[in-house]
Amino acid sequence: MEERTRAYLRGRFRDHYRAVNPTLPPGADEREWGYIPWTAGPGTTMVRHNSLLDLGDLGGFLERERPRHVYFSAGRYDDPGAGTMDAKGWRSADLVFDLDADHLPGVTPETTYAEMLARCKDELLDLLDLLDRDFGFEDATVVFSGGRGYHVHVRDEGVRHLDREARREVVDYVRARDVAFDSLVESEAVAGLGLKNPTHKRTLPTDGGWGGRVHARLRSFVDELVAMEEEDALERLQEFDGIGTGKATGAYNAAKNNRREIERGNVDVHPAFYQLARIVASEVFAAESAAVDEPVTTDTHRLIRLPGSLHGGSGLEVTRIPRDELADFDPLVDAIPETFTRHDVTIELEEAAKIELGGESFTIPAGNVTIPEYVAIFLMARGRAEKGKE
Repeated sequence: MEERTRAYLRGRFRDHYRAVNPTLPPGADEREWGYIPWTAGPGTTMVRHNSLLDLGDLGGFLERERPRHVYFSAGRYDDPGAGTMDAKGWRSADLVFDLDADHLPGVTPETTYAEMLARCKDELLDLLDLLDRDFGFEDATVVFSGGRGYHVHVRDEGVRHLDREARREVVDYVRARDVAFDSLVESEAVAGLGLKNPTHKRTLPTDGGWGGRVHARLRSFVDELVAMEEEDALERLQEFDGIGTGKATGAYNAAKNNRREIERGNVDVHPAFYQLARIVASEVFAAESAAVDEPVTTDTHRLIRLPGSLHGGSGLEVTRIPRDELADFDPLVDAIPETFTRHDVTIELEEAAKIELGGESFTIPAGNVTIPEYVAIFLMARGRAEKGKE
């Protein structure tokens, strides 16, 4: 990045911070603060081990320093400005989840930025469903990172003192890591009529957790099957690997004739039905888990982006999203700072670019071009353009 470009971005970040004053997180004076300035060269320098007292008034600091990135710690400390982690005196930490589109299944180098963010939002909704229904967390803040994904900050009192191992168990749960269908199934002894020894019935839990999720999907699939013509139902069952004509017939008849038992969680109504339940479970684990970044959640000292600040790699705002607005939130529209929407500016582009931003698609040729400032800042911040001469 040339100095002319860097100076321009510094100045426009300052203008943004003059107009917008980010809200402090809870317990702001107990947290460590860090930032990355607009330094020359390809690398970056993290300035950390600051307390809020060291920075002074947050709005004044941001306007004065106009940093490239701004962070605060998930952890709370006795002395957040101490120069080493041991000297800070750890008290507690938020439980933070990070979803990064680059790391999601199915995202490839050919995936567009808009497609990546849409895929990441789907993963976010899965994560929130798990946090709400399976854990019952009440204090969860959702944030668009300004870059490739989303953060969720959980601040329920019951999670703030969890150690790294306990946080790893939470990650394993939401990722459905090492969850096996057989481990969810409970075996119950049932006395058989006229039999000397009892038999065993295998059932799924119906009241929550991954077992409840699998059971709900299985019941829904059974309802779908029974509503079909038999020929169509058998054809549908044979779409699954390992289920041929005979097993499809067995599973279908079991589903049709044992719906009450299945509603109670019984998956032992037929060997082929048990196999079907196992297949459905694998689909549930894949569809309803959330690919969170484990190191972020398990790190009780993690620095995380400040909502309301700007992301120096995109020029977009790190945006807190009210839960009732999440469905309609579009990061490529709603995270564009208003400060950058009022002018056109000139940039120098070495290679033609195609970009979706602000609800529009832009095809920008190489060379000196004049385009809306928010598009120009996005390209400059990502290192794809330099500031042109007006």
